[in-house]
Amino acid sequence: MQSLAYGSWPSPIDAALAAAHDGQPEFVGFVGDEAWWTEPRPTEGGRRTLVRRRVGGREESVLPAPWNVRSRVIEYGGRPWAGTAVDGEPLVVFVNFADQRLYRYEPDRDPRPLTPVSSVGGGLRWAEPQLRLDRGEVWCVLEEFTGEGPSDLRRVLVAVPLDGSAAEDRDTVRELTDERHRFVTGPRISPDGQRAAWLAWDHPRMPWDGTELIVADVTEDGTLRQPRTVAGGPEESIAQADWAPDCSLLYASDRDGWWNLYRDGTPVCPREEEFGGPLWKLGQRWFAPLDSGLIAVVHGRGASALGVLDPETGEVVDAAGPWTEFAATLAVHGERVVAVGASPRSAQEVVELDTRTGRARVIGAEHDDAVDPAYYPEPQIRTFTGPAGRDIHAHIYPPHNPGCVSLGDELPPYVVWAHGGPTSRVPLVLDLEIAYFTSRGIGVAEVNYGGSTGYGREYRNRLREQWGVVDVEDCAAVAQALAYEGTADPARLAIRGGSAGGWTSAASLASTDVYACGTIIYPILDLTGWGTGETHDFESQYLESLVGPLAEVPGRYAERSPAEHADRVTVPFLLLQGLDDVICPPAQCERFLERMAGRGVPHAYLTFEGEGHGFRRAETMIRVLESELSLYAQVFGLHPQGIPTQELST
Repeated sequence: MQSLAYGSWPSPIDAALAAAHDGQPEFVGFVGDEAWWTEPRPTEGGRRTLVRRRVGGREESVLPAPWNVRSRVIEYGGRPWAGTAVDGEPLVVFVNFADQRLYRYEPDRDPRPLTPVSSVGGGLRWAEPQLRLDRGEVWCVLEEFTGEGPSDLRRVLVAVPLDGSAAEDRDTVRELTDERHRFVTGPRISPDGQRAAWLAWDHPRMPWDGTELIVADVTEDGTLRQPRTVAGGPEESIAQADWAPDCSLLYASDRDGWWNLYRDGTPVCPREEEFGGPLWKLGQRWFAPLDSGLIAVVHGRGASALGVLDPETGEVVDAAGPWTEFAATLAVHGERVVAVGASPRSAQEVVELDTRTGRARVIGAEHDDAVDPAYYPEPQIRTFTGPAGRDIHAHIYPPHNPGCVSLGDELPPYVVWAHGGPTSRVPLVLDLEIAYFTSRGIGVAEVNYGGSTGYGREYRNRLREQWGVVDVEDCAAVAQALAYEGTADPARLAIRGGSAGGWTSAASLASTDVYACGTIIYPILDLTGWGTGETHDFESQYLESLVGPLAEVPGRYAERSPAEHADRVTVPFLLLQGLDDVICPPAQCERFLERMAGRGVPHAYLTFEGEGHGFRRAETMIRVLESELSLYAQVFGLHPQGIPTQELST
């Protein structure tokens, strides 16, 4: 056991290892008896591939590089594939990221395009495909750009011919709905084929503010007739809807303050916990009805377990196993349930639950300890007290290395991590990026500040018109509490975050004196610019609820924007930006840096070609982690081993 200063502990978890294990399986499904899913490939340009698990247990990547199974609908994407078995062989349709066309795939044949290319604006984009073999069609969401602006578009439900006839002819795509709603999810068809259900909402609402559940009749000629709203509204968020085997309508609504399950309008398991979540990607699933009438559910409060709900009794039986967090993706086949689970000791794995036996097992993307798990962090779940006595939920990761202890009574440096969204939360799972720091002697505090999901609508609503206030205060309260109790060195505190977390990081540096430095990743920095056309359509009016109507409170937009108060930033920072980011564009960073010019504050601005909103390439993630560690080393007086120095300019 070595006695070494914090930040200088030798660690086998380098940036390349952390980057190689970034990302998670997503969008699970069944093709016949086989489980399929998408999976990241950071070392292959950050693409996502489609993986199948054959009945015998062998995993294989279905599509080689450069195929990239990922949709850009609402920019955050949605379910990009669907499949079935025809005469025992897979028939799959998928969205390819590069051209956003929908393709048909069958083994031993090259993928064939089903949809055309459009040169107008962002083109044609597709999500949540569903095969309708009885009609020879794929039903899905179409996002169609009508001009060059980010909001020059329309979204409708459509039927795409499965024979490829629409590959060169947009007119052969049959539209199922009109444009009465700005946003729609893919339709779910009742077991008897008589009805379709989908969600819809309009600006300025986000889907976690209020959505409508729409039901329409499916006619013999495959059209949707008499659409009507059966639940939801401006202040009721329905996160997901589906049909039970008996054709009753199931949905997750937060009408009573928590996303709970309802069957034909009647609650089936009223609890103060969540059976749904924020709909950031079309096709997320928190529940799936089984043939038996039971319902597979992802549920919890501040965490999420996989369980099976009996809608007759309201009883939930959770799957046994080491997983403490499950993602919003589920698929069922007979009595089998496939999900994605993780824990503080394991990354995300594809898990199968047999509801007849209660046995759960890993069937894909199995976690493999790339290093001795003794180097993994040992997190603490904590609740802190913030301003006005409000609770603040956080995960604390103290420095941890099996071969090192600190020198004397030295207190460790800590970095506060502010999550993105901001309507989201951080799950308590193994993250080698966190381990990269904790194994070197730097603590991490992940804060689920007010506005985060997982704790009910009241907690979520704390951020309404308070973005840049509550999130900043809550992060600072956690940092100061750690310092006050002797857990962290008050002189060596930092903050970091990406997207909305980048906003919180920058706003914290501009409005508090808590932190000695900060890392700001693809951030929002100028509210007025972002709220007047500098972002994509999905979030273009998000600030109406987060900050307030721009026409009514323009001063608030200016007062809270770090770009307007660059003179208040006096500590070193690192600014990281993808040059292809259309959600938080580089222009925001550039304006901020123009106002920092000549002020003598040490900083570095790193940009990455080919990266958008969220870094996906291994080489990018390596540079980001090493530069971030270098920043902390220079500011905190640390001596990490083998880390290149990131030059800071003034």
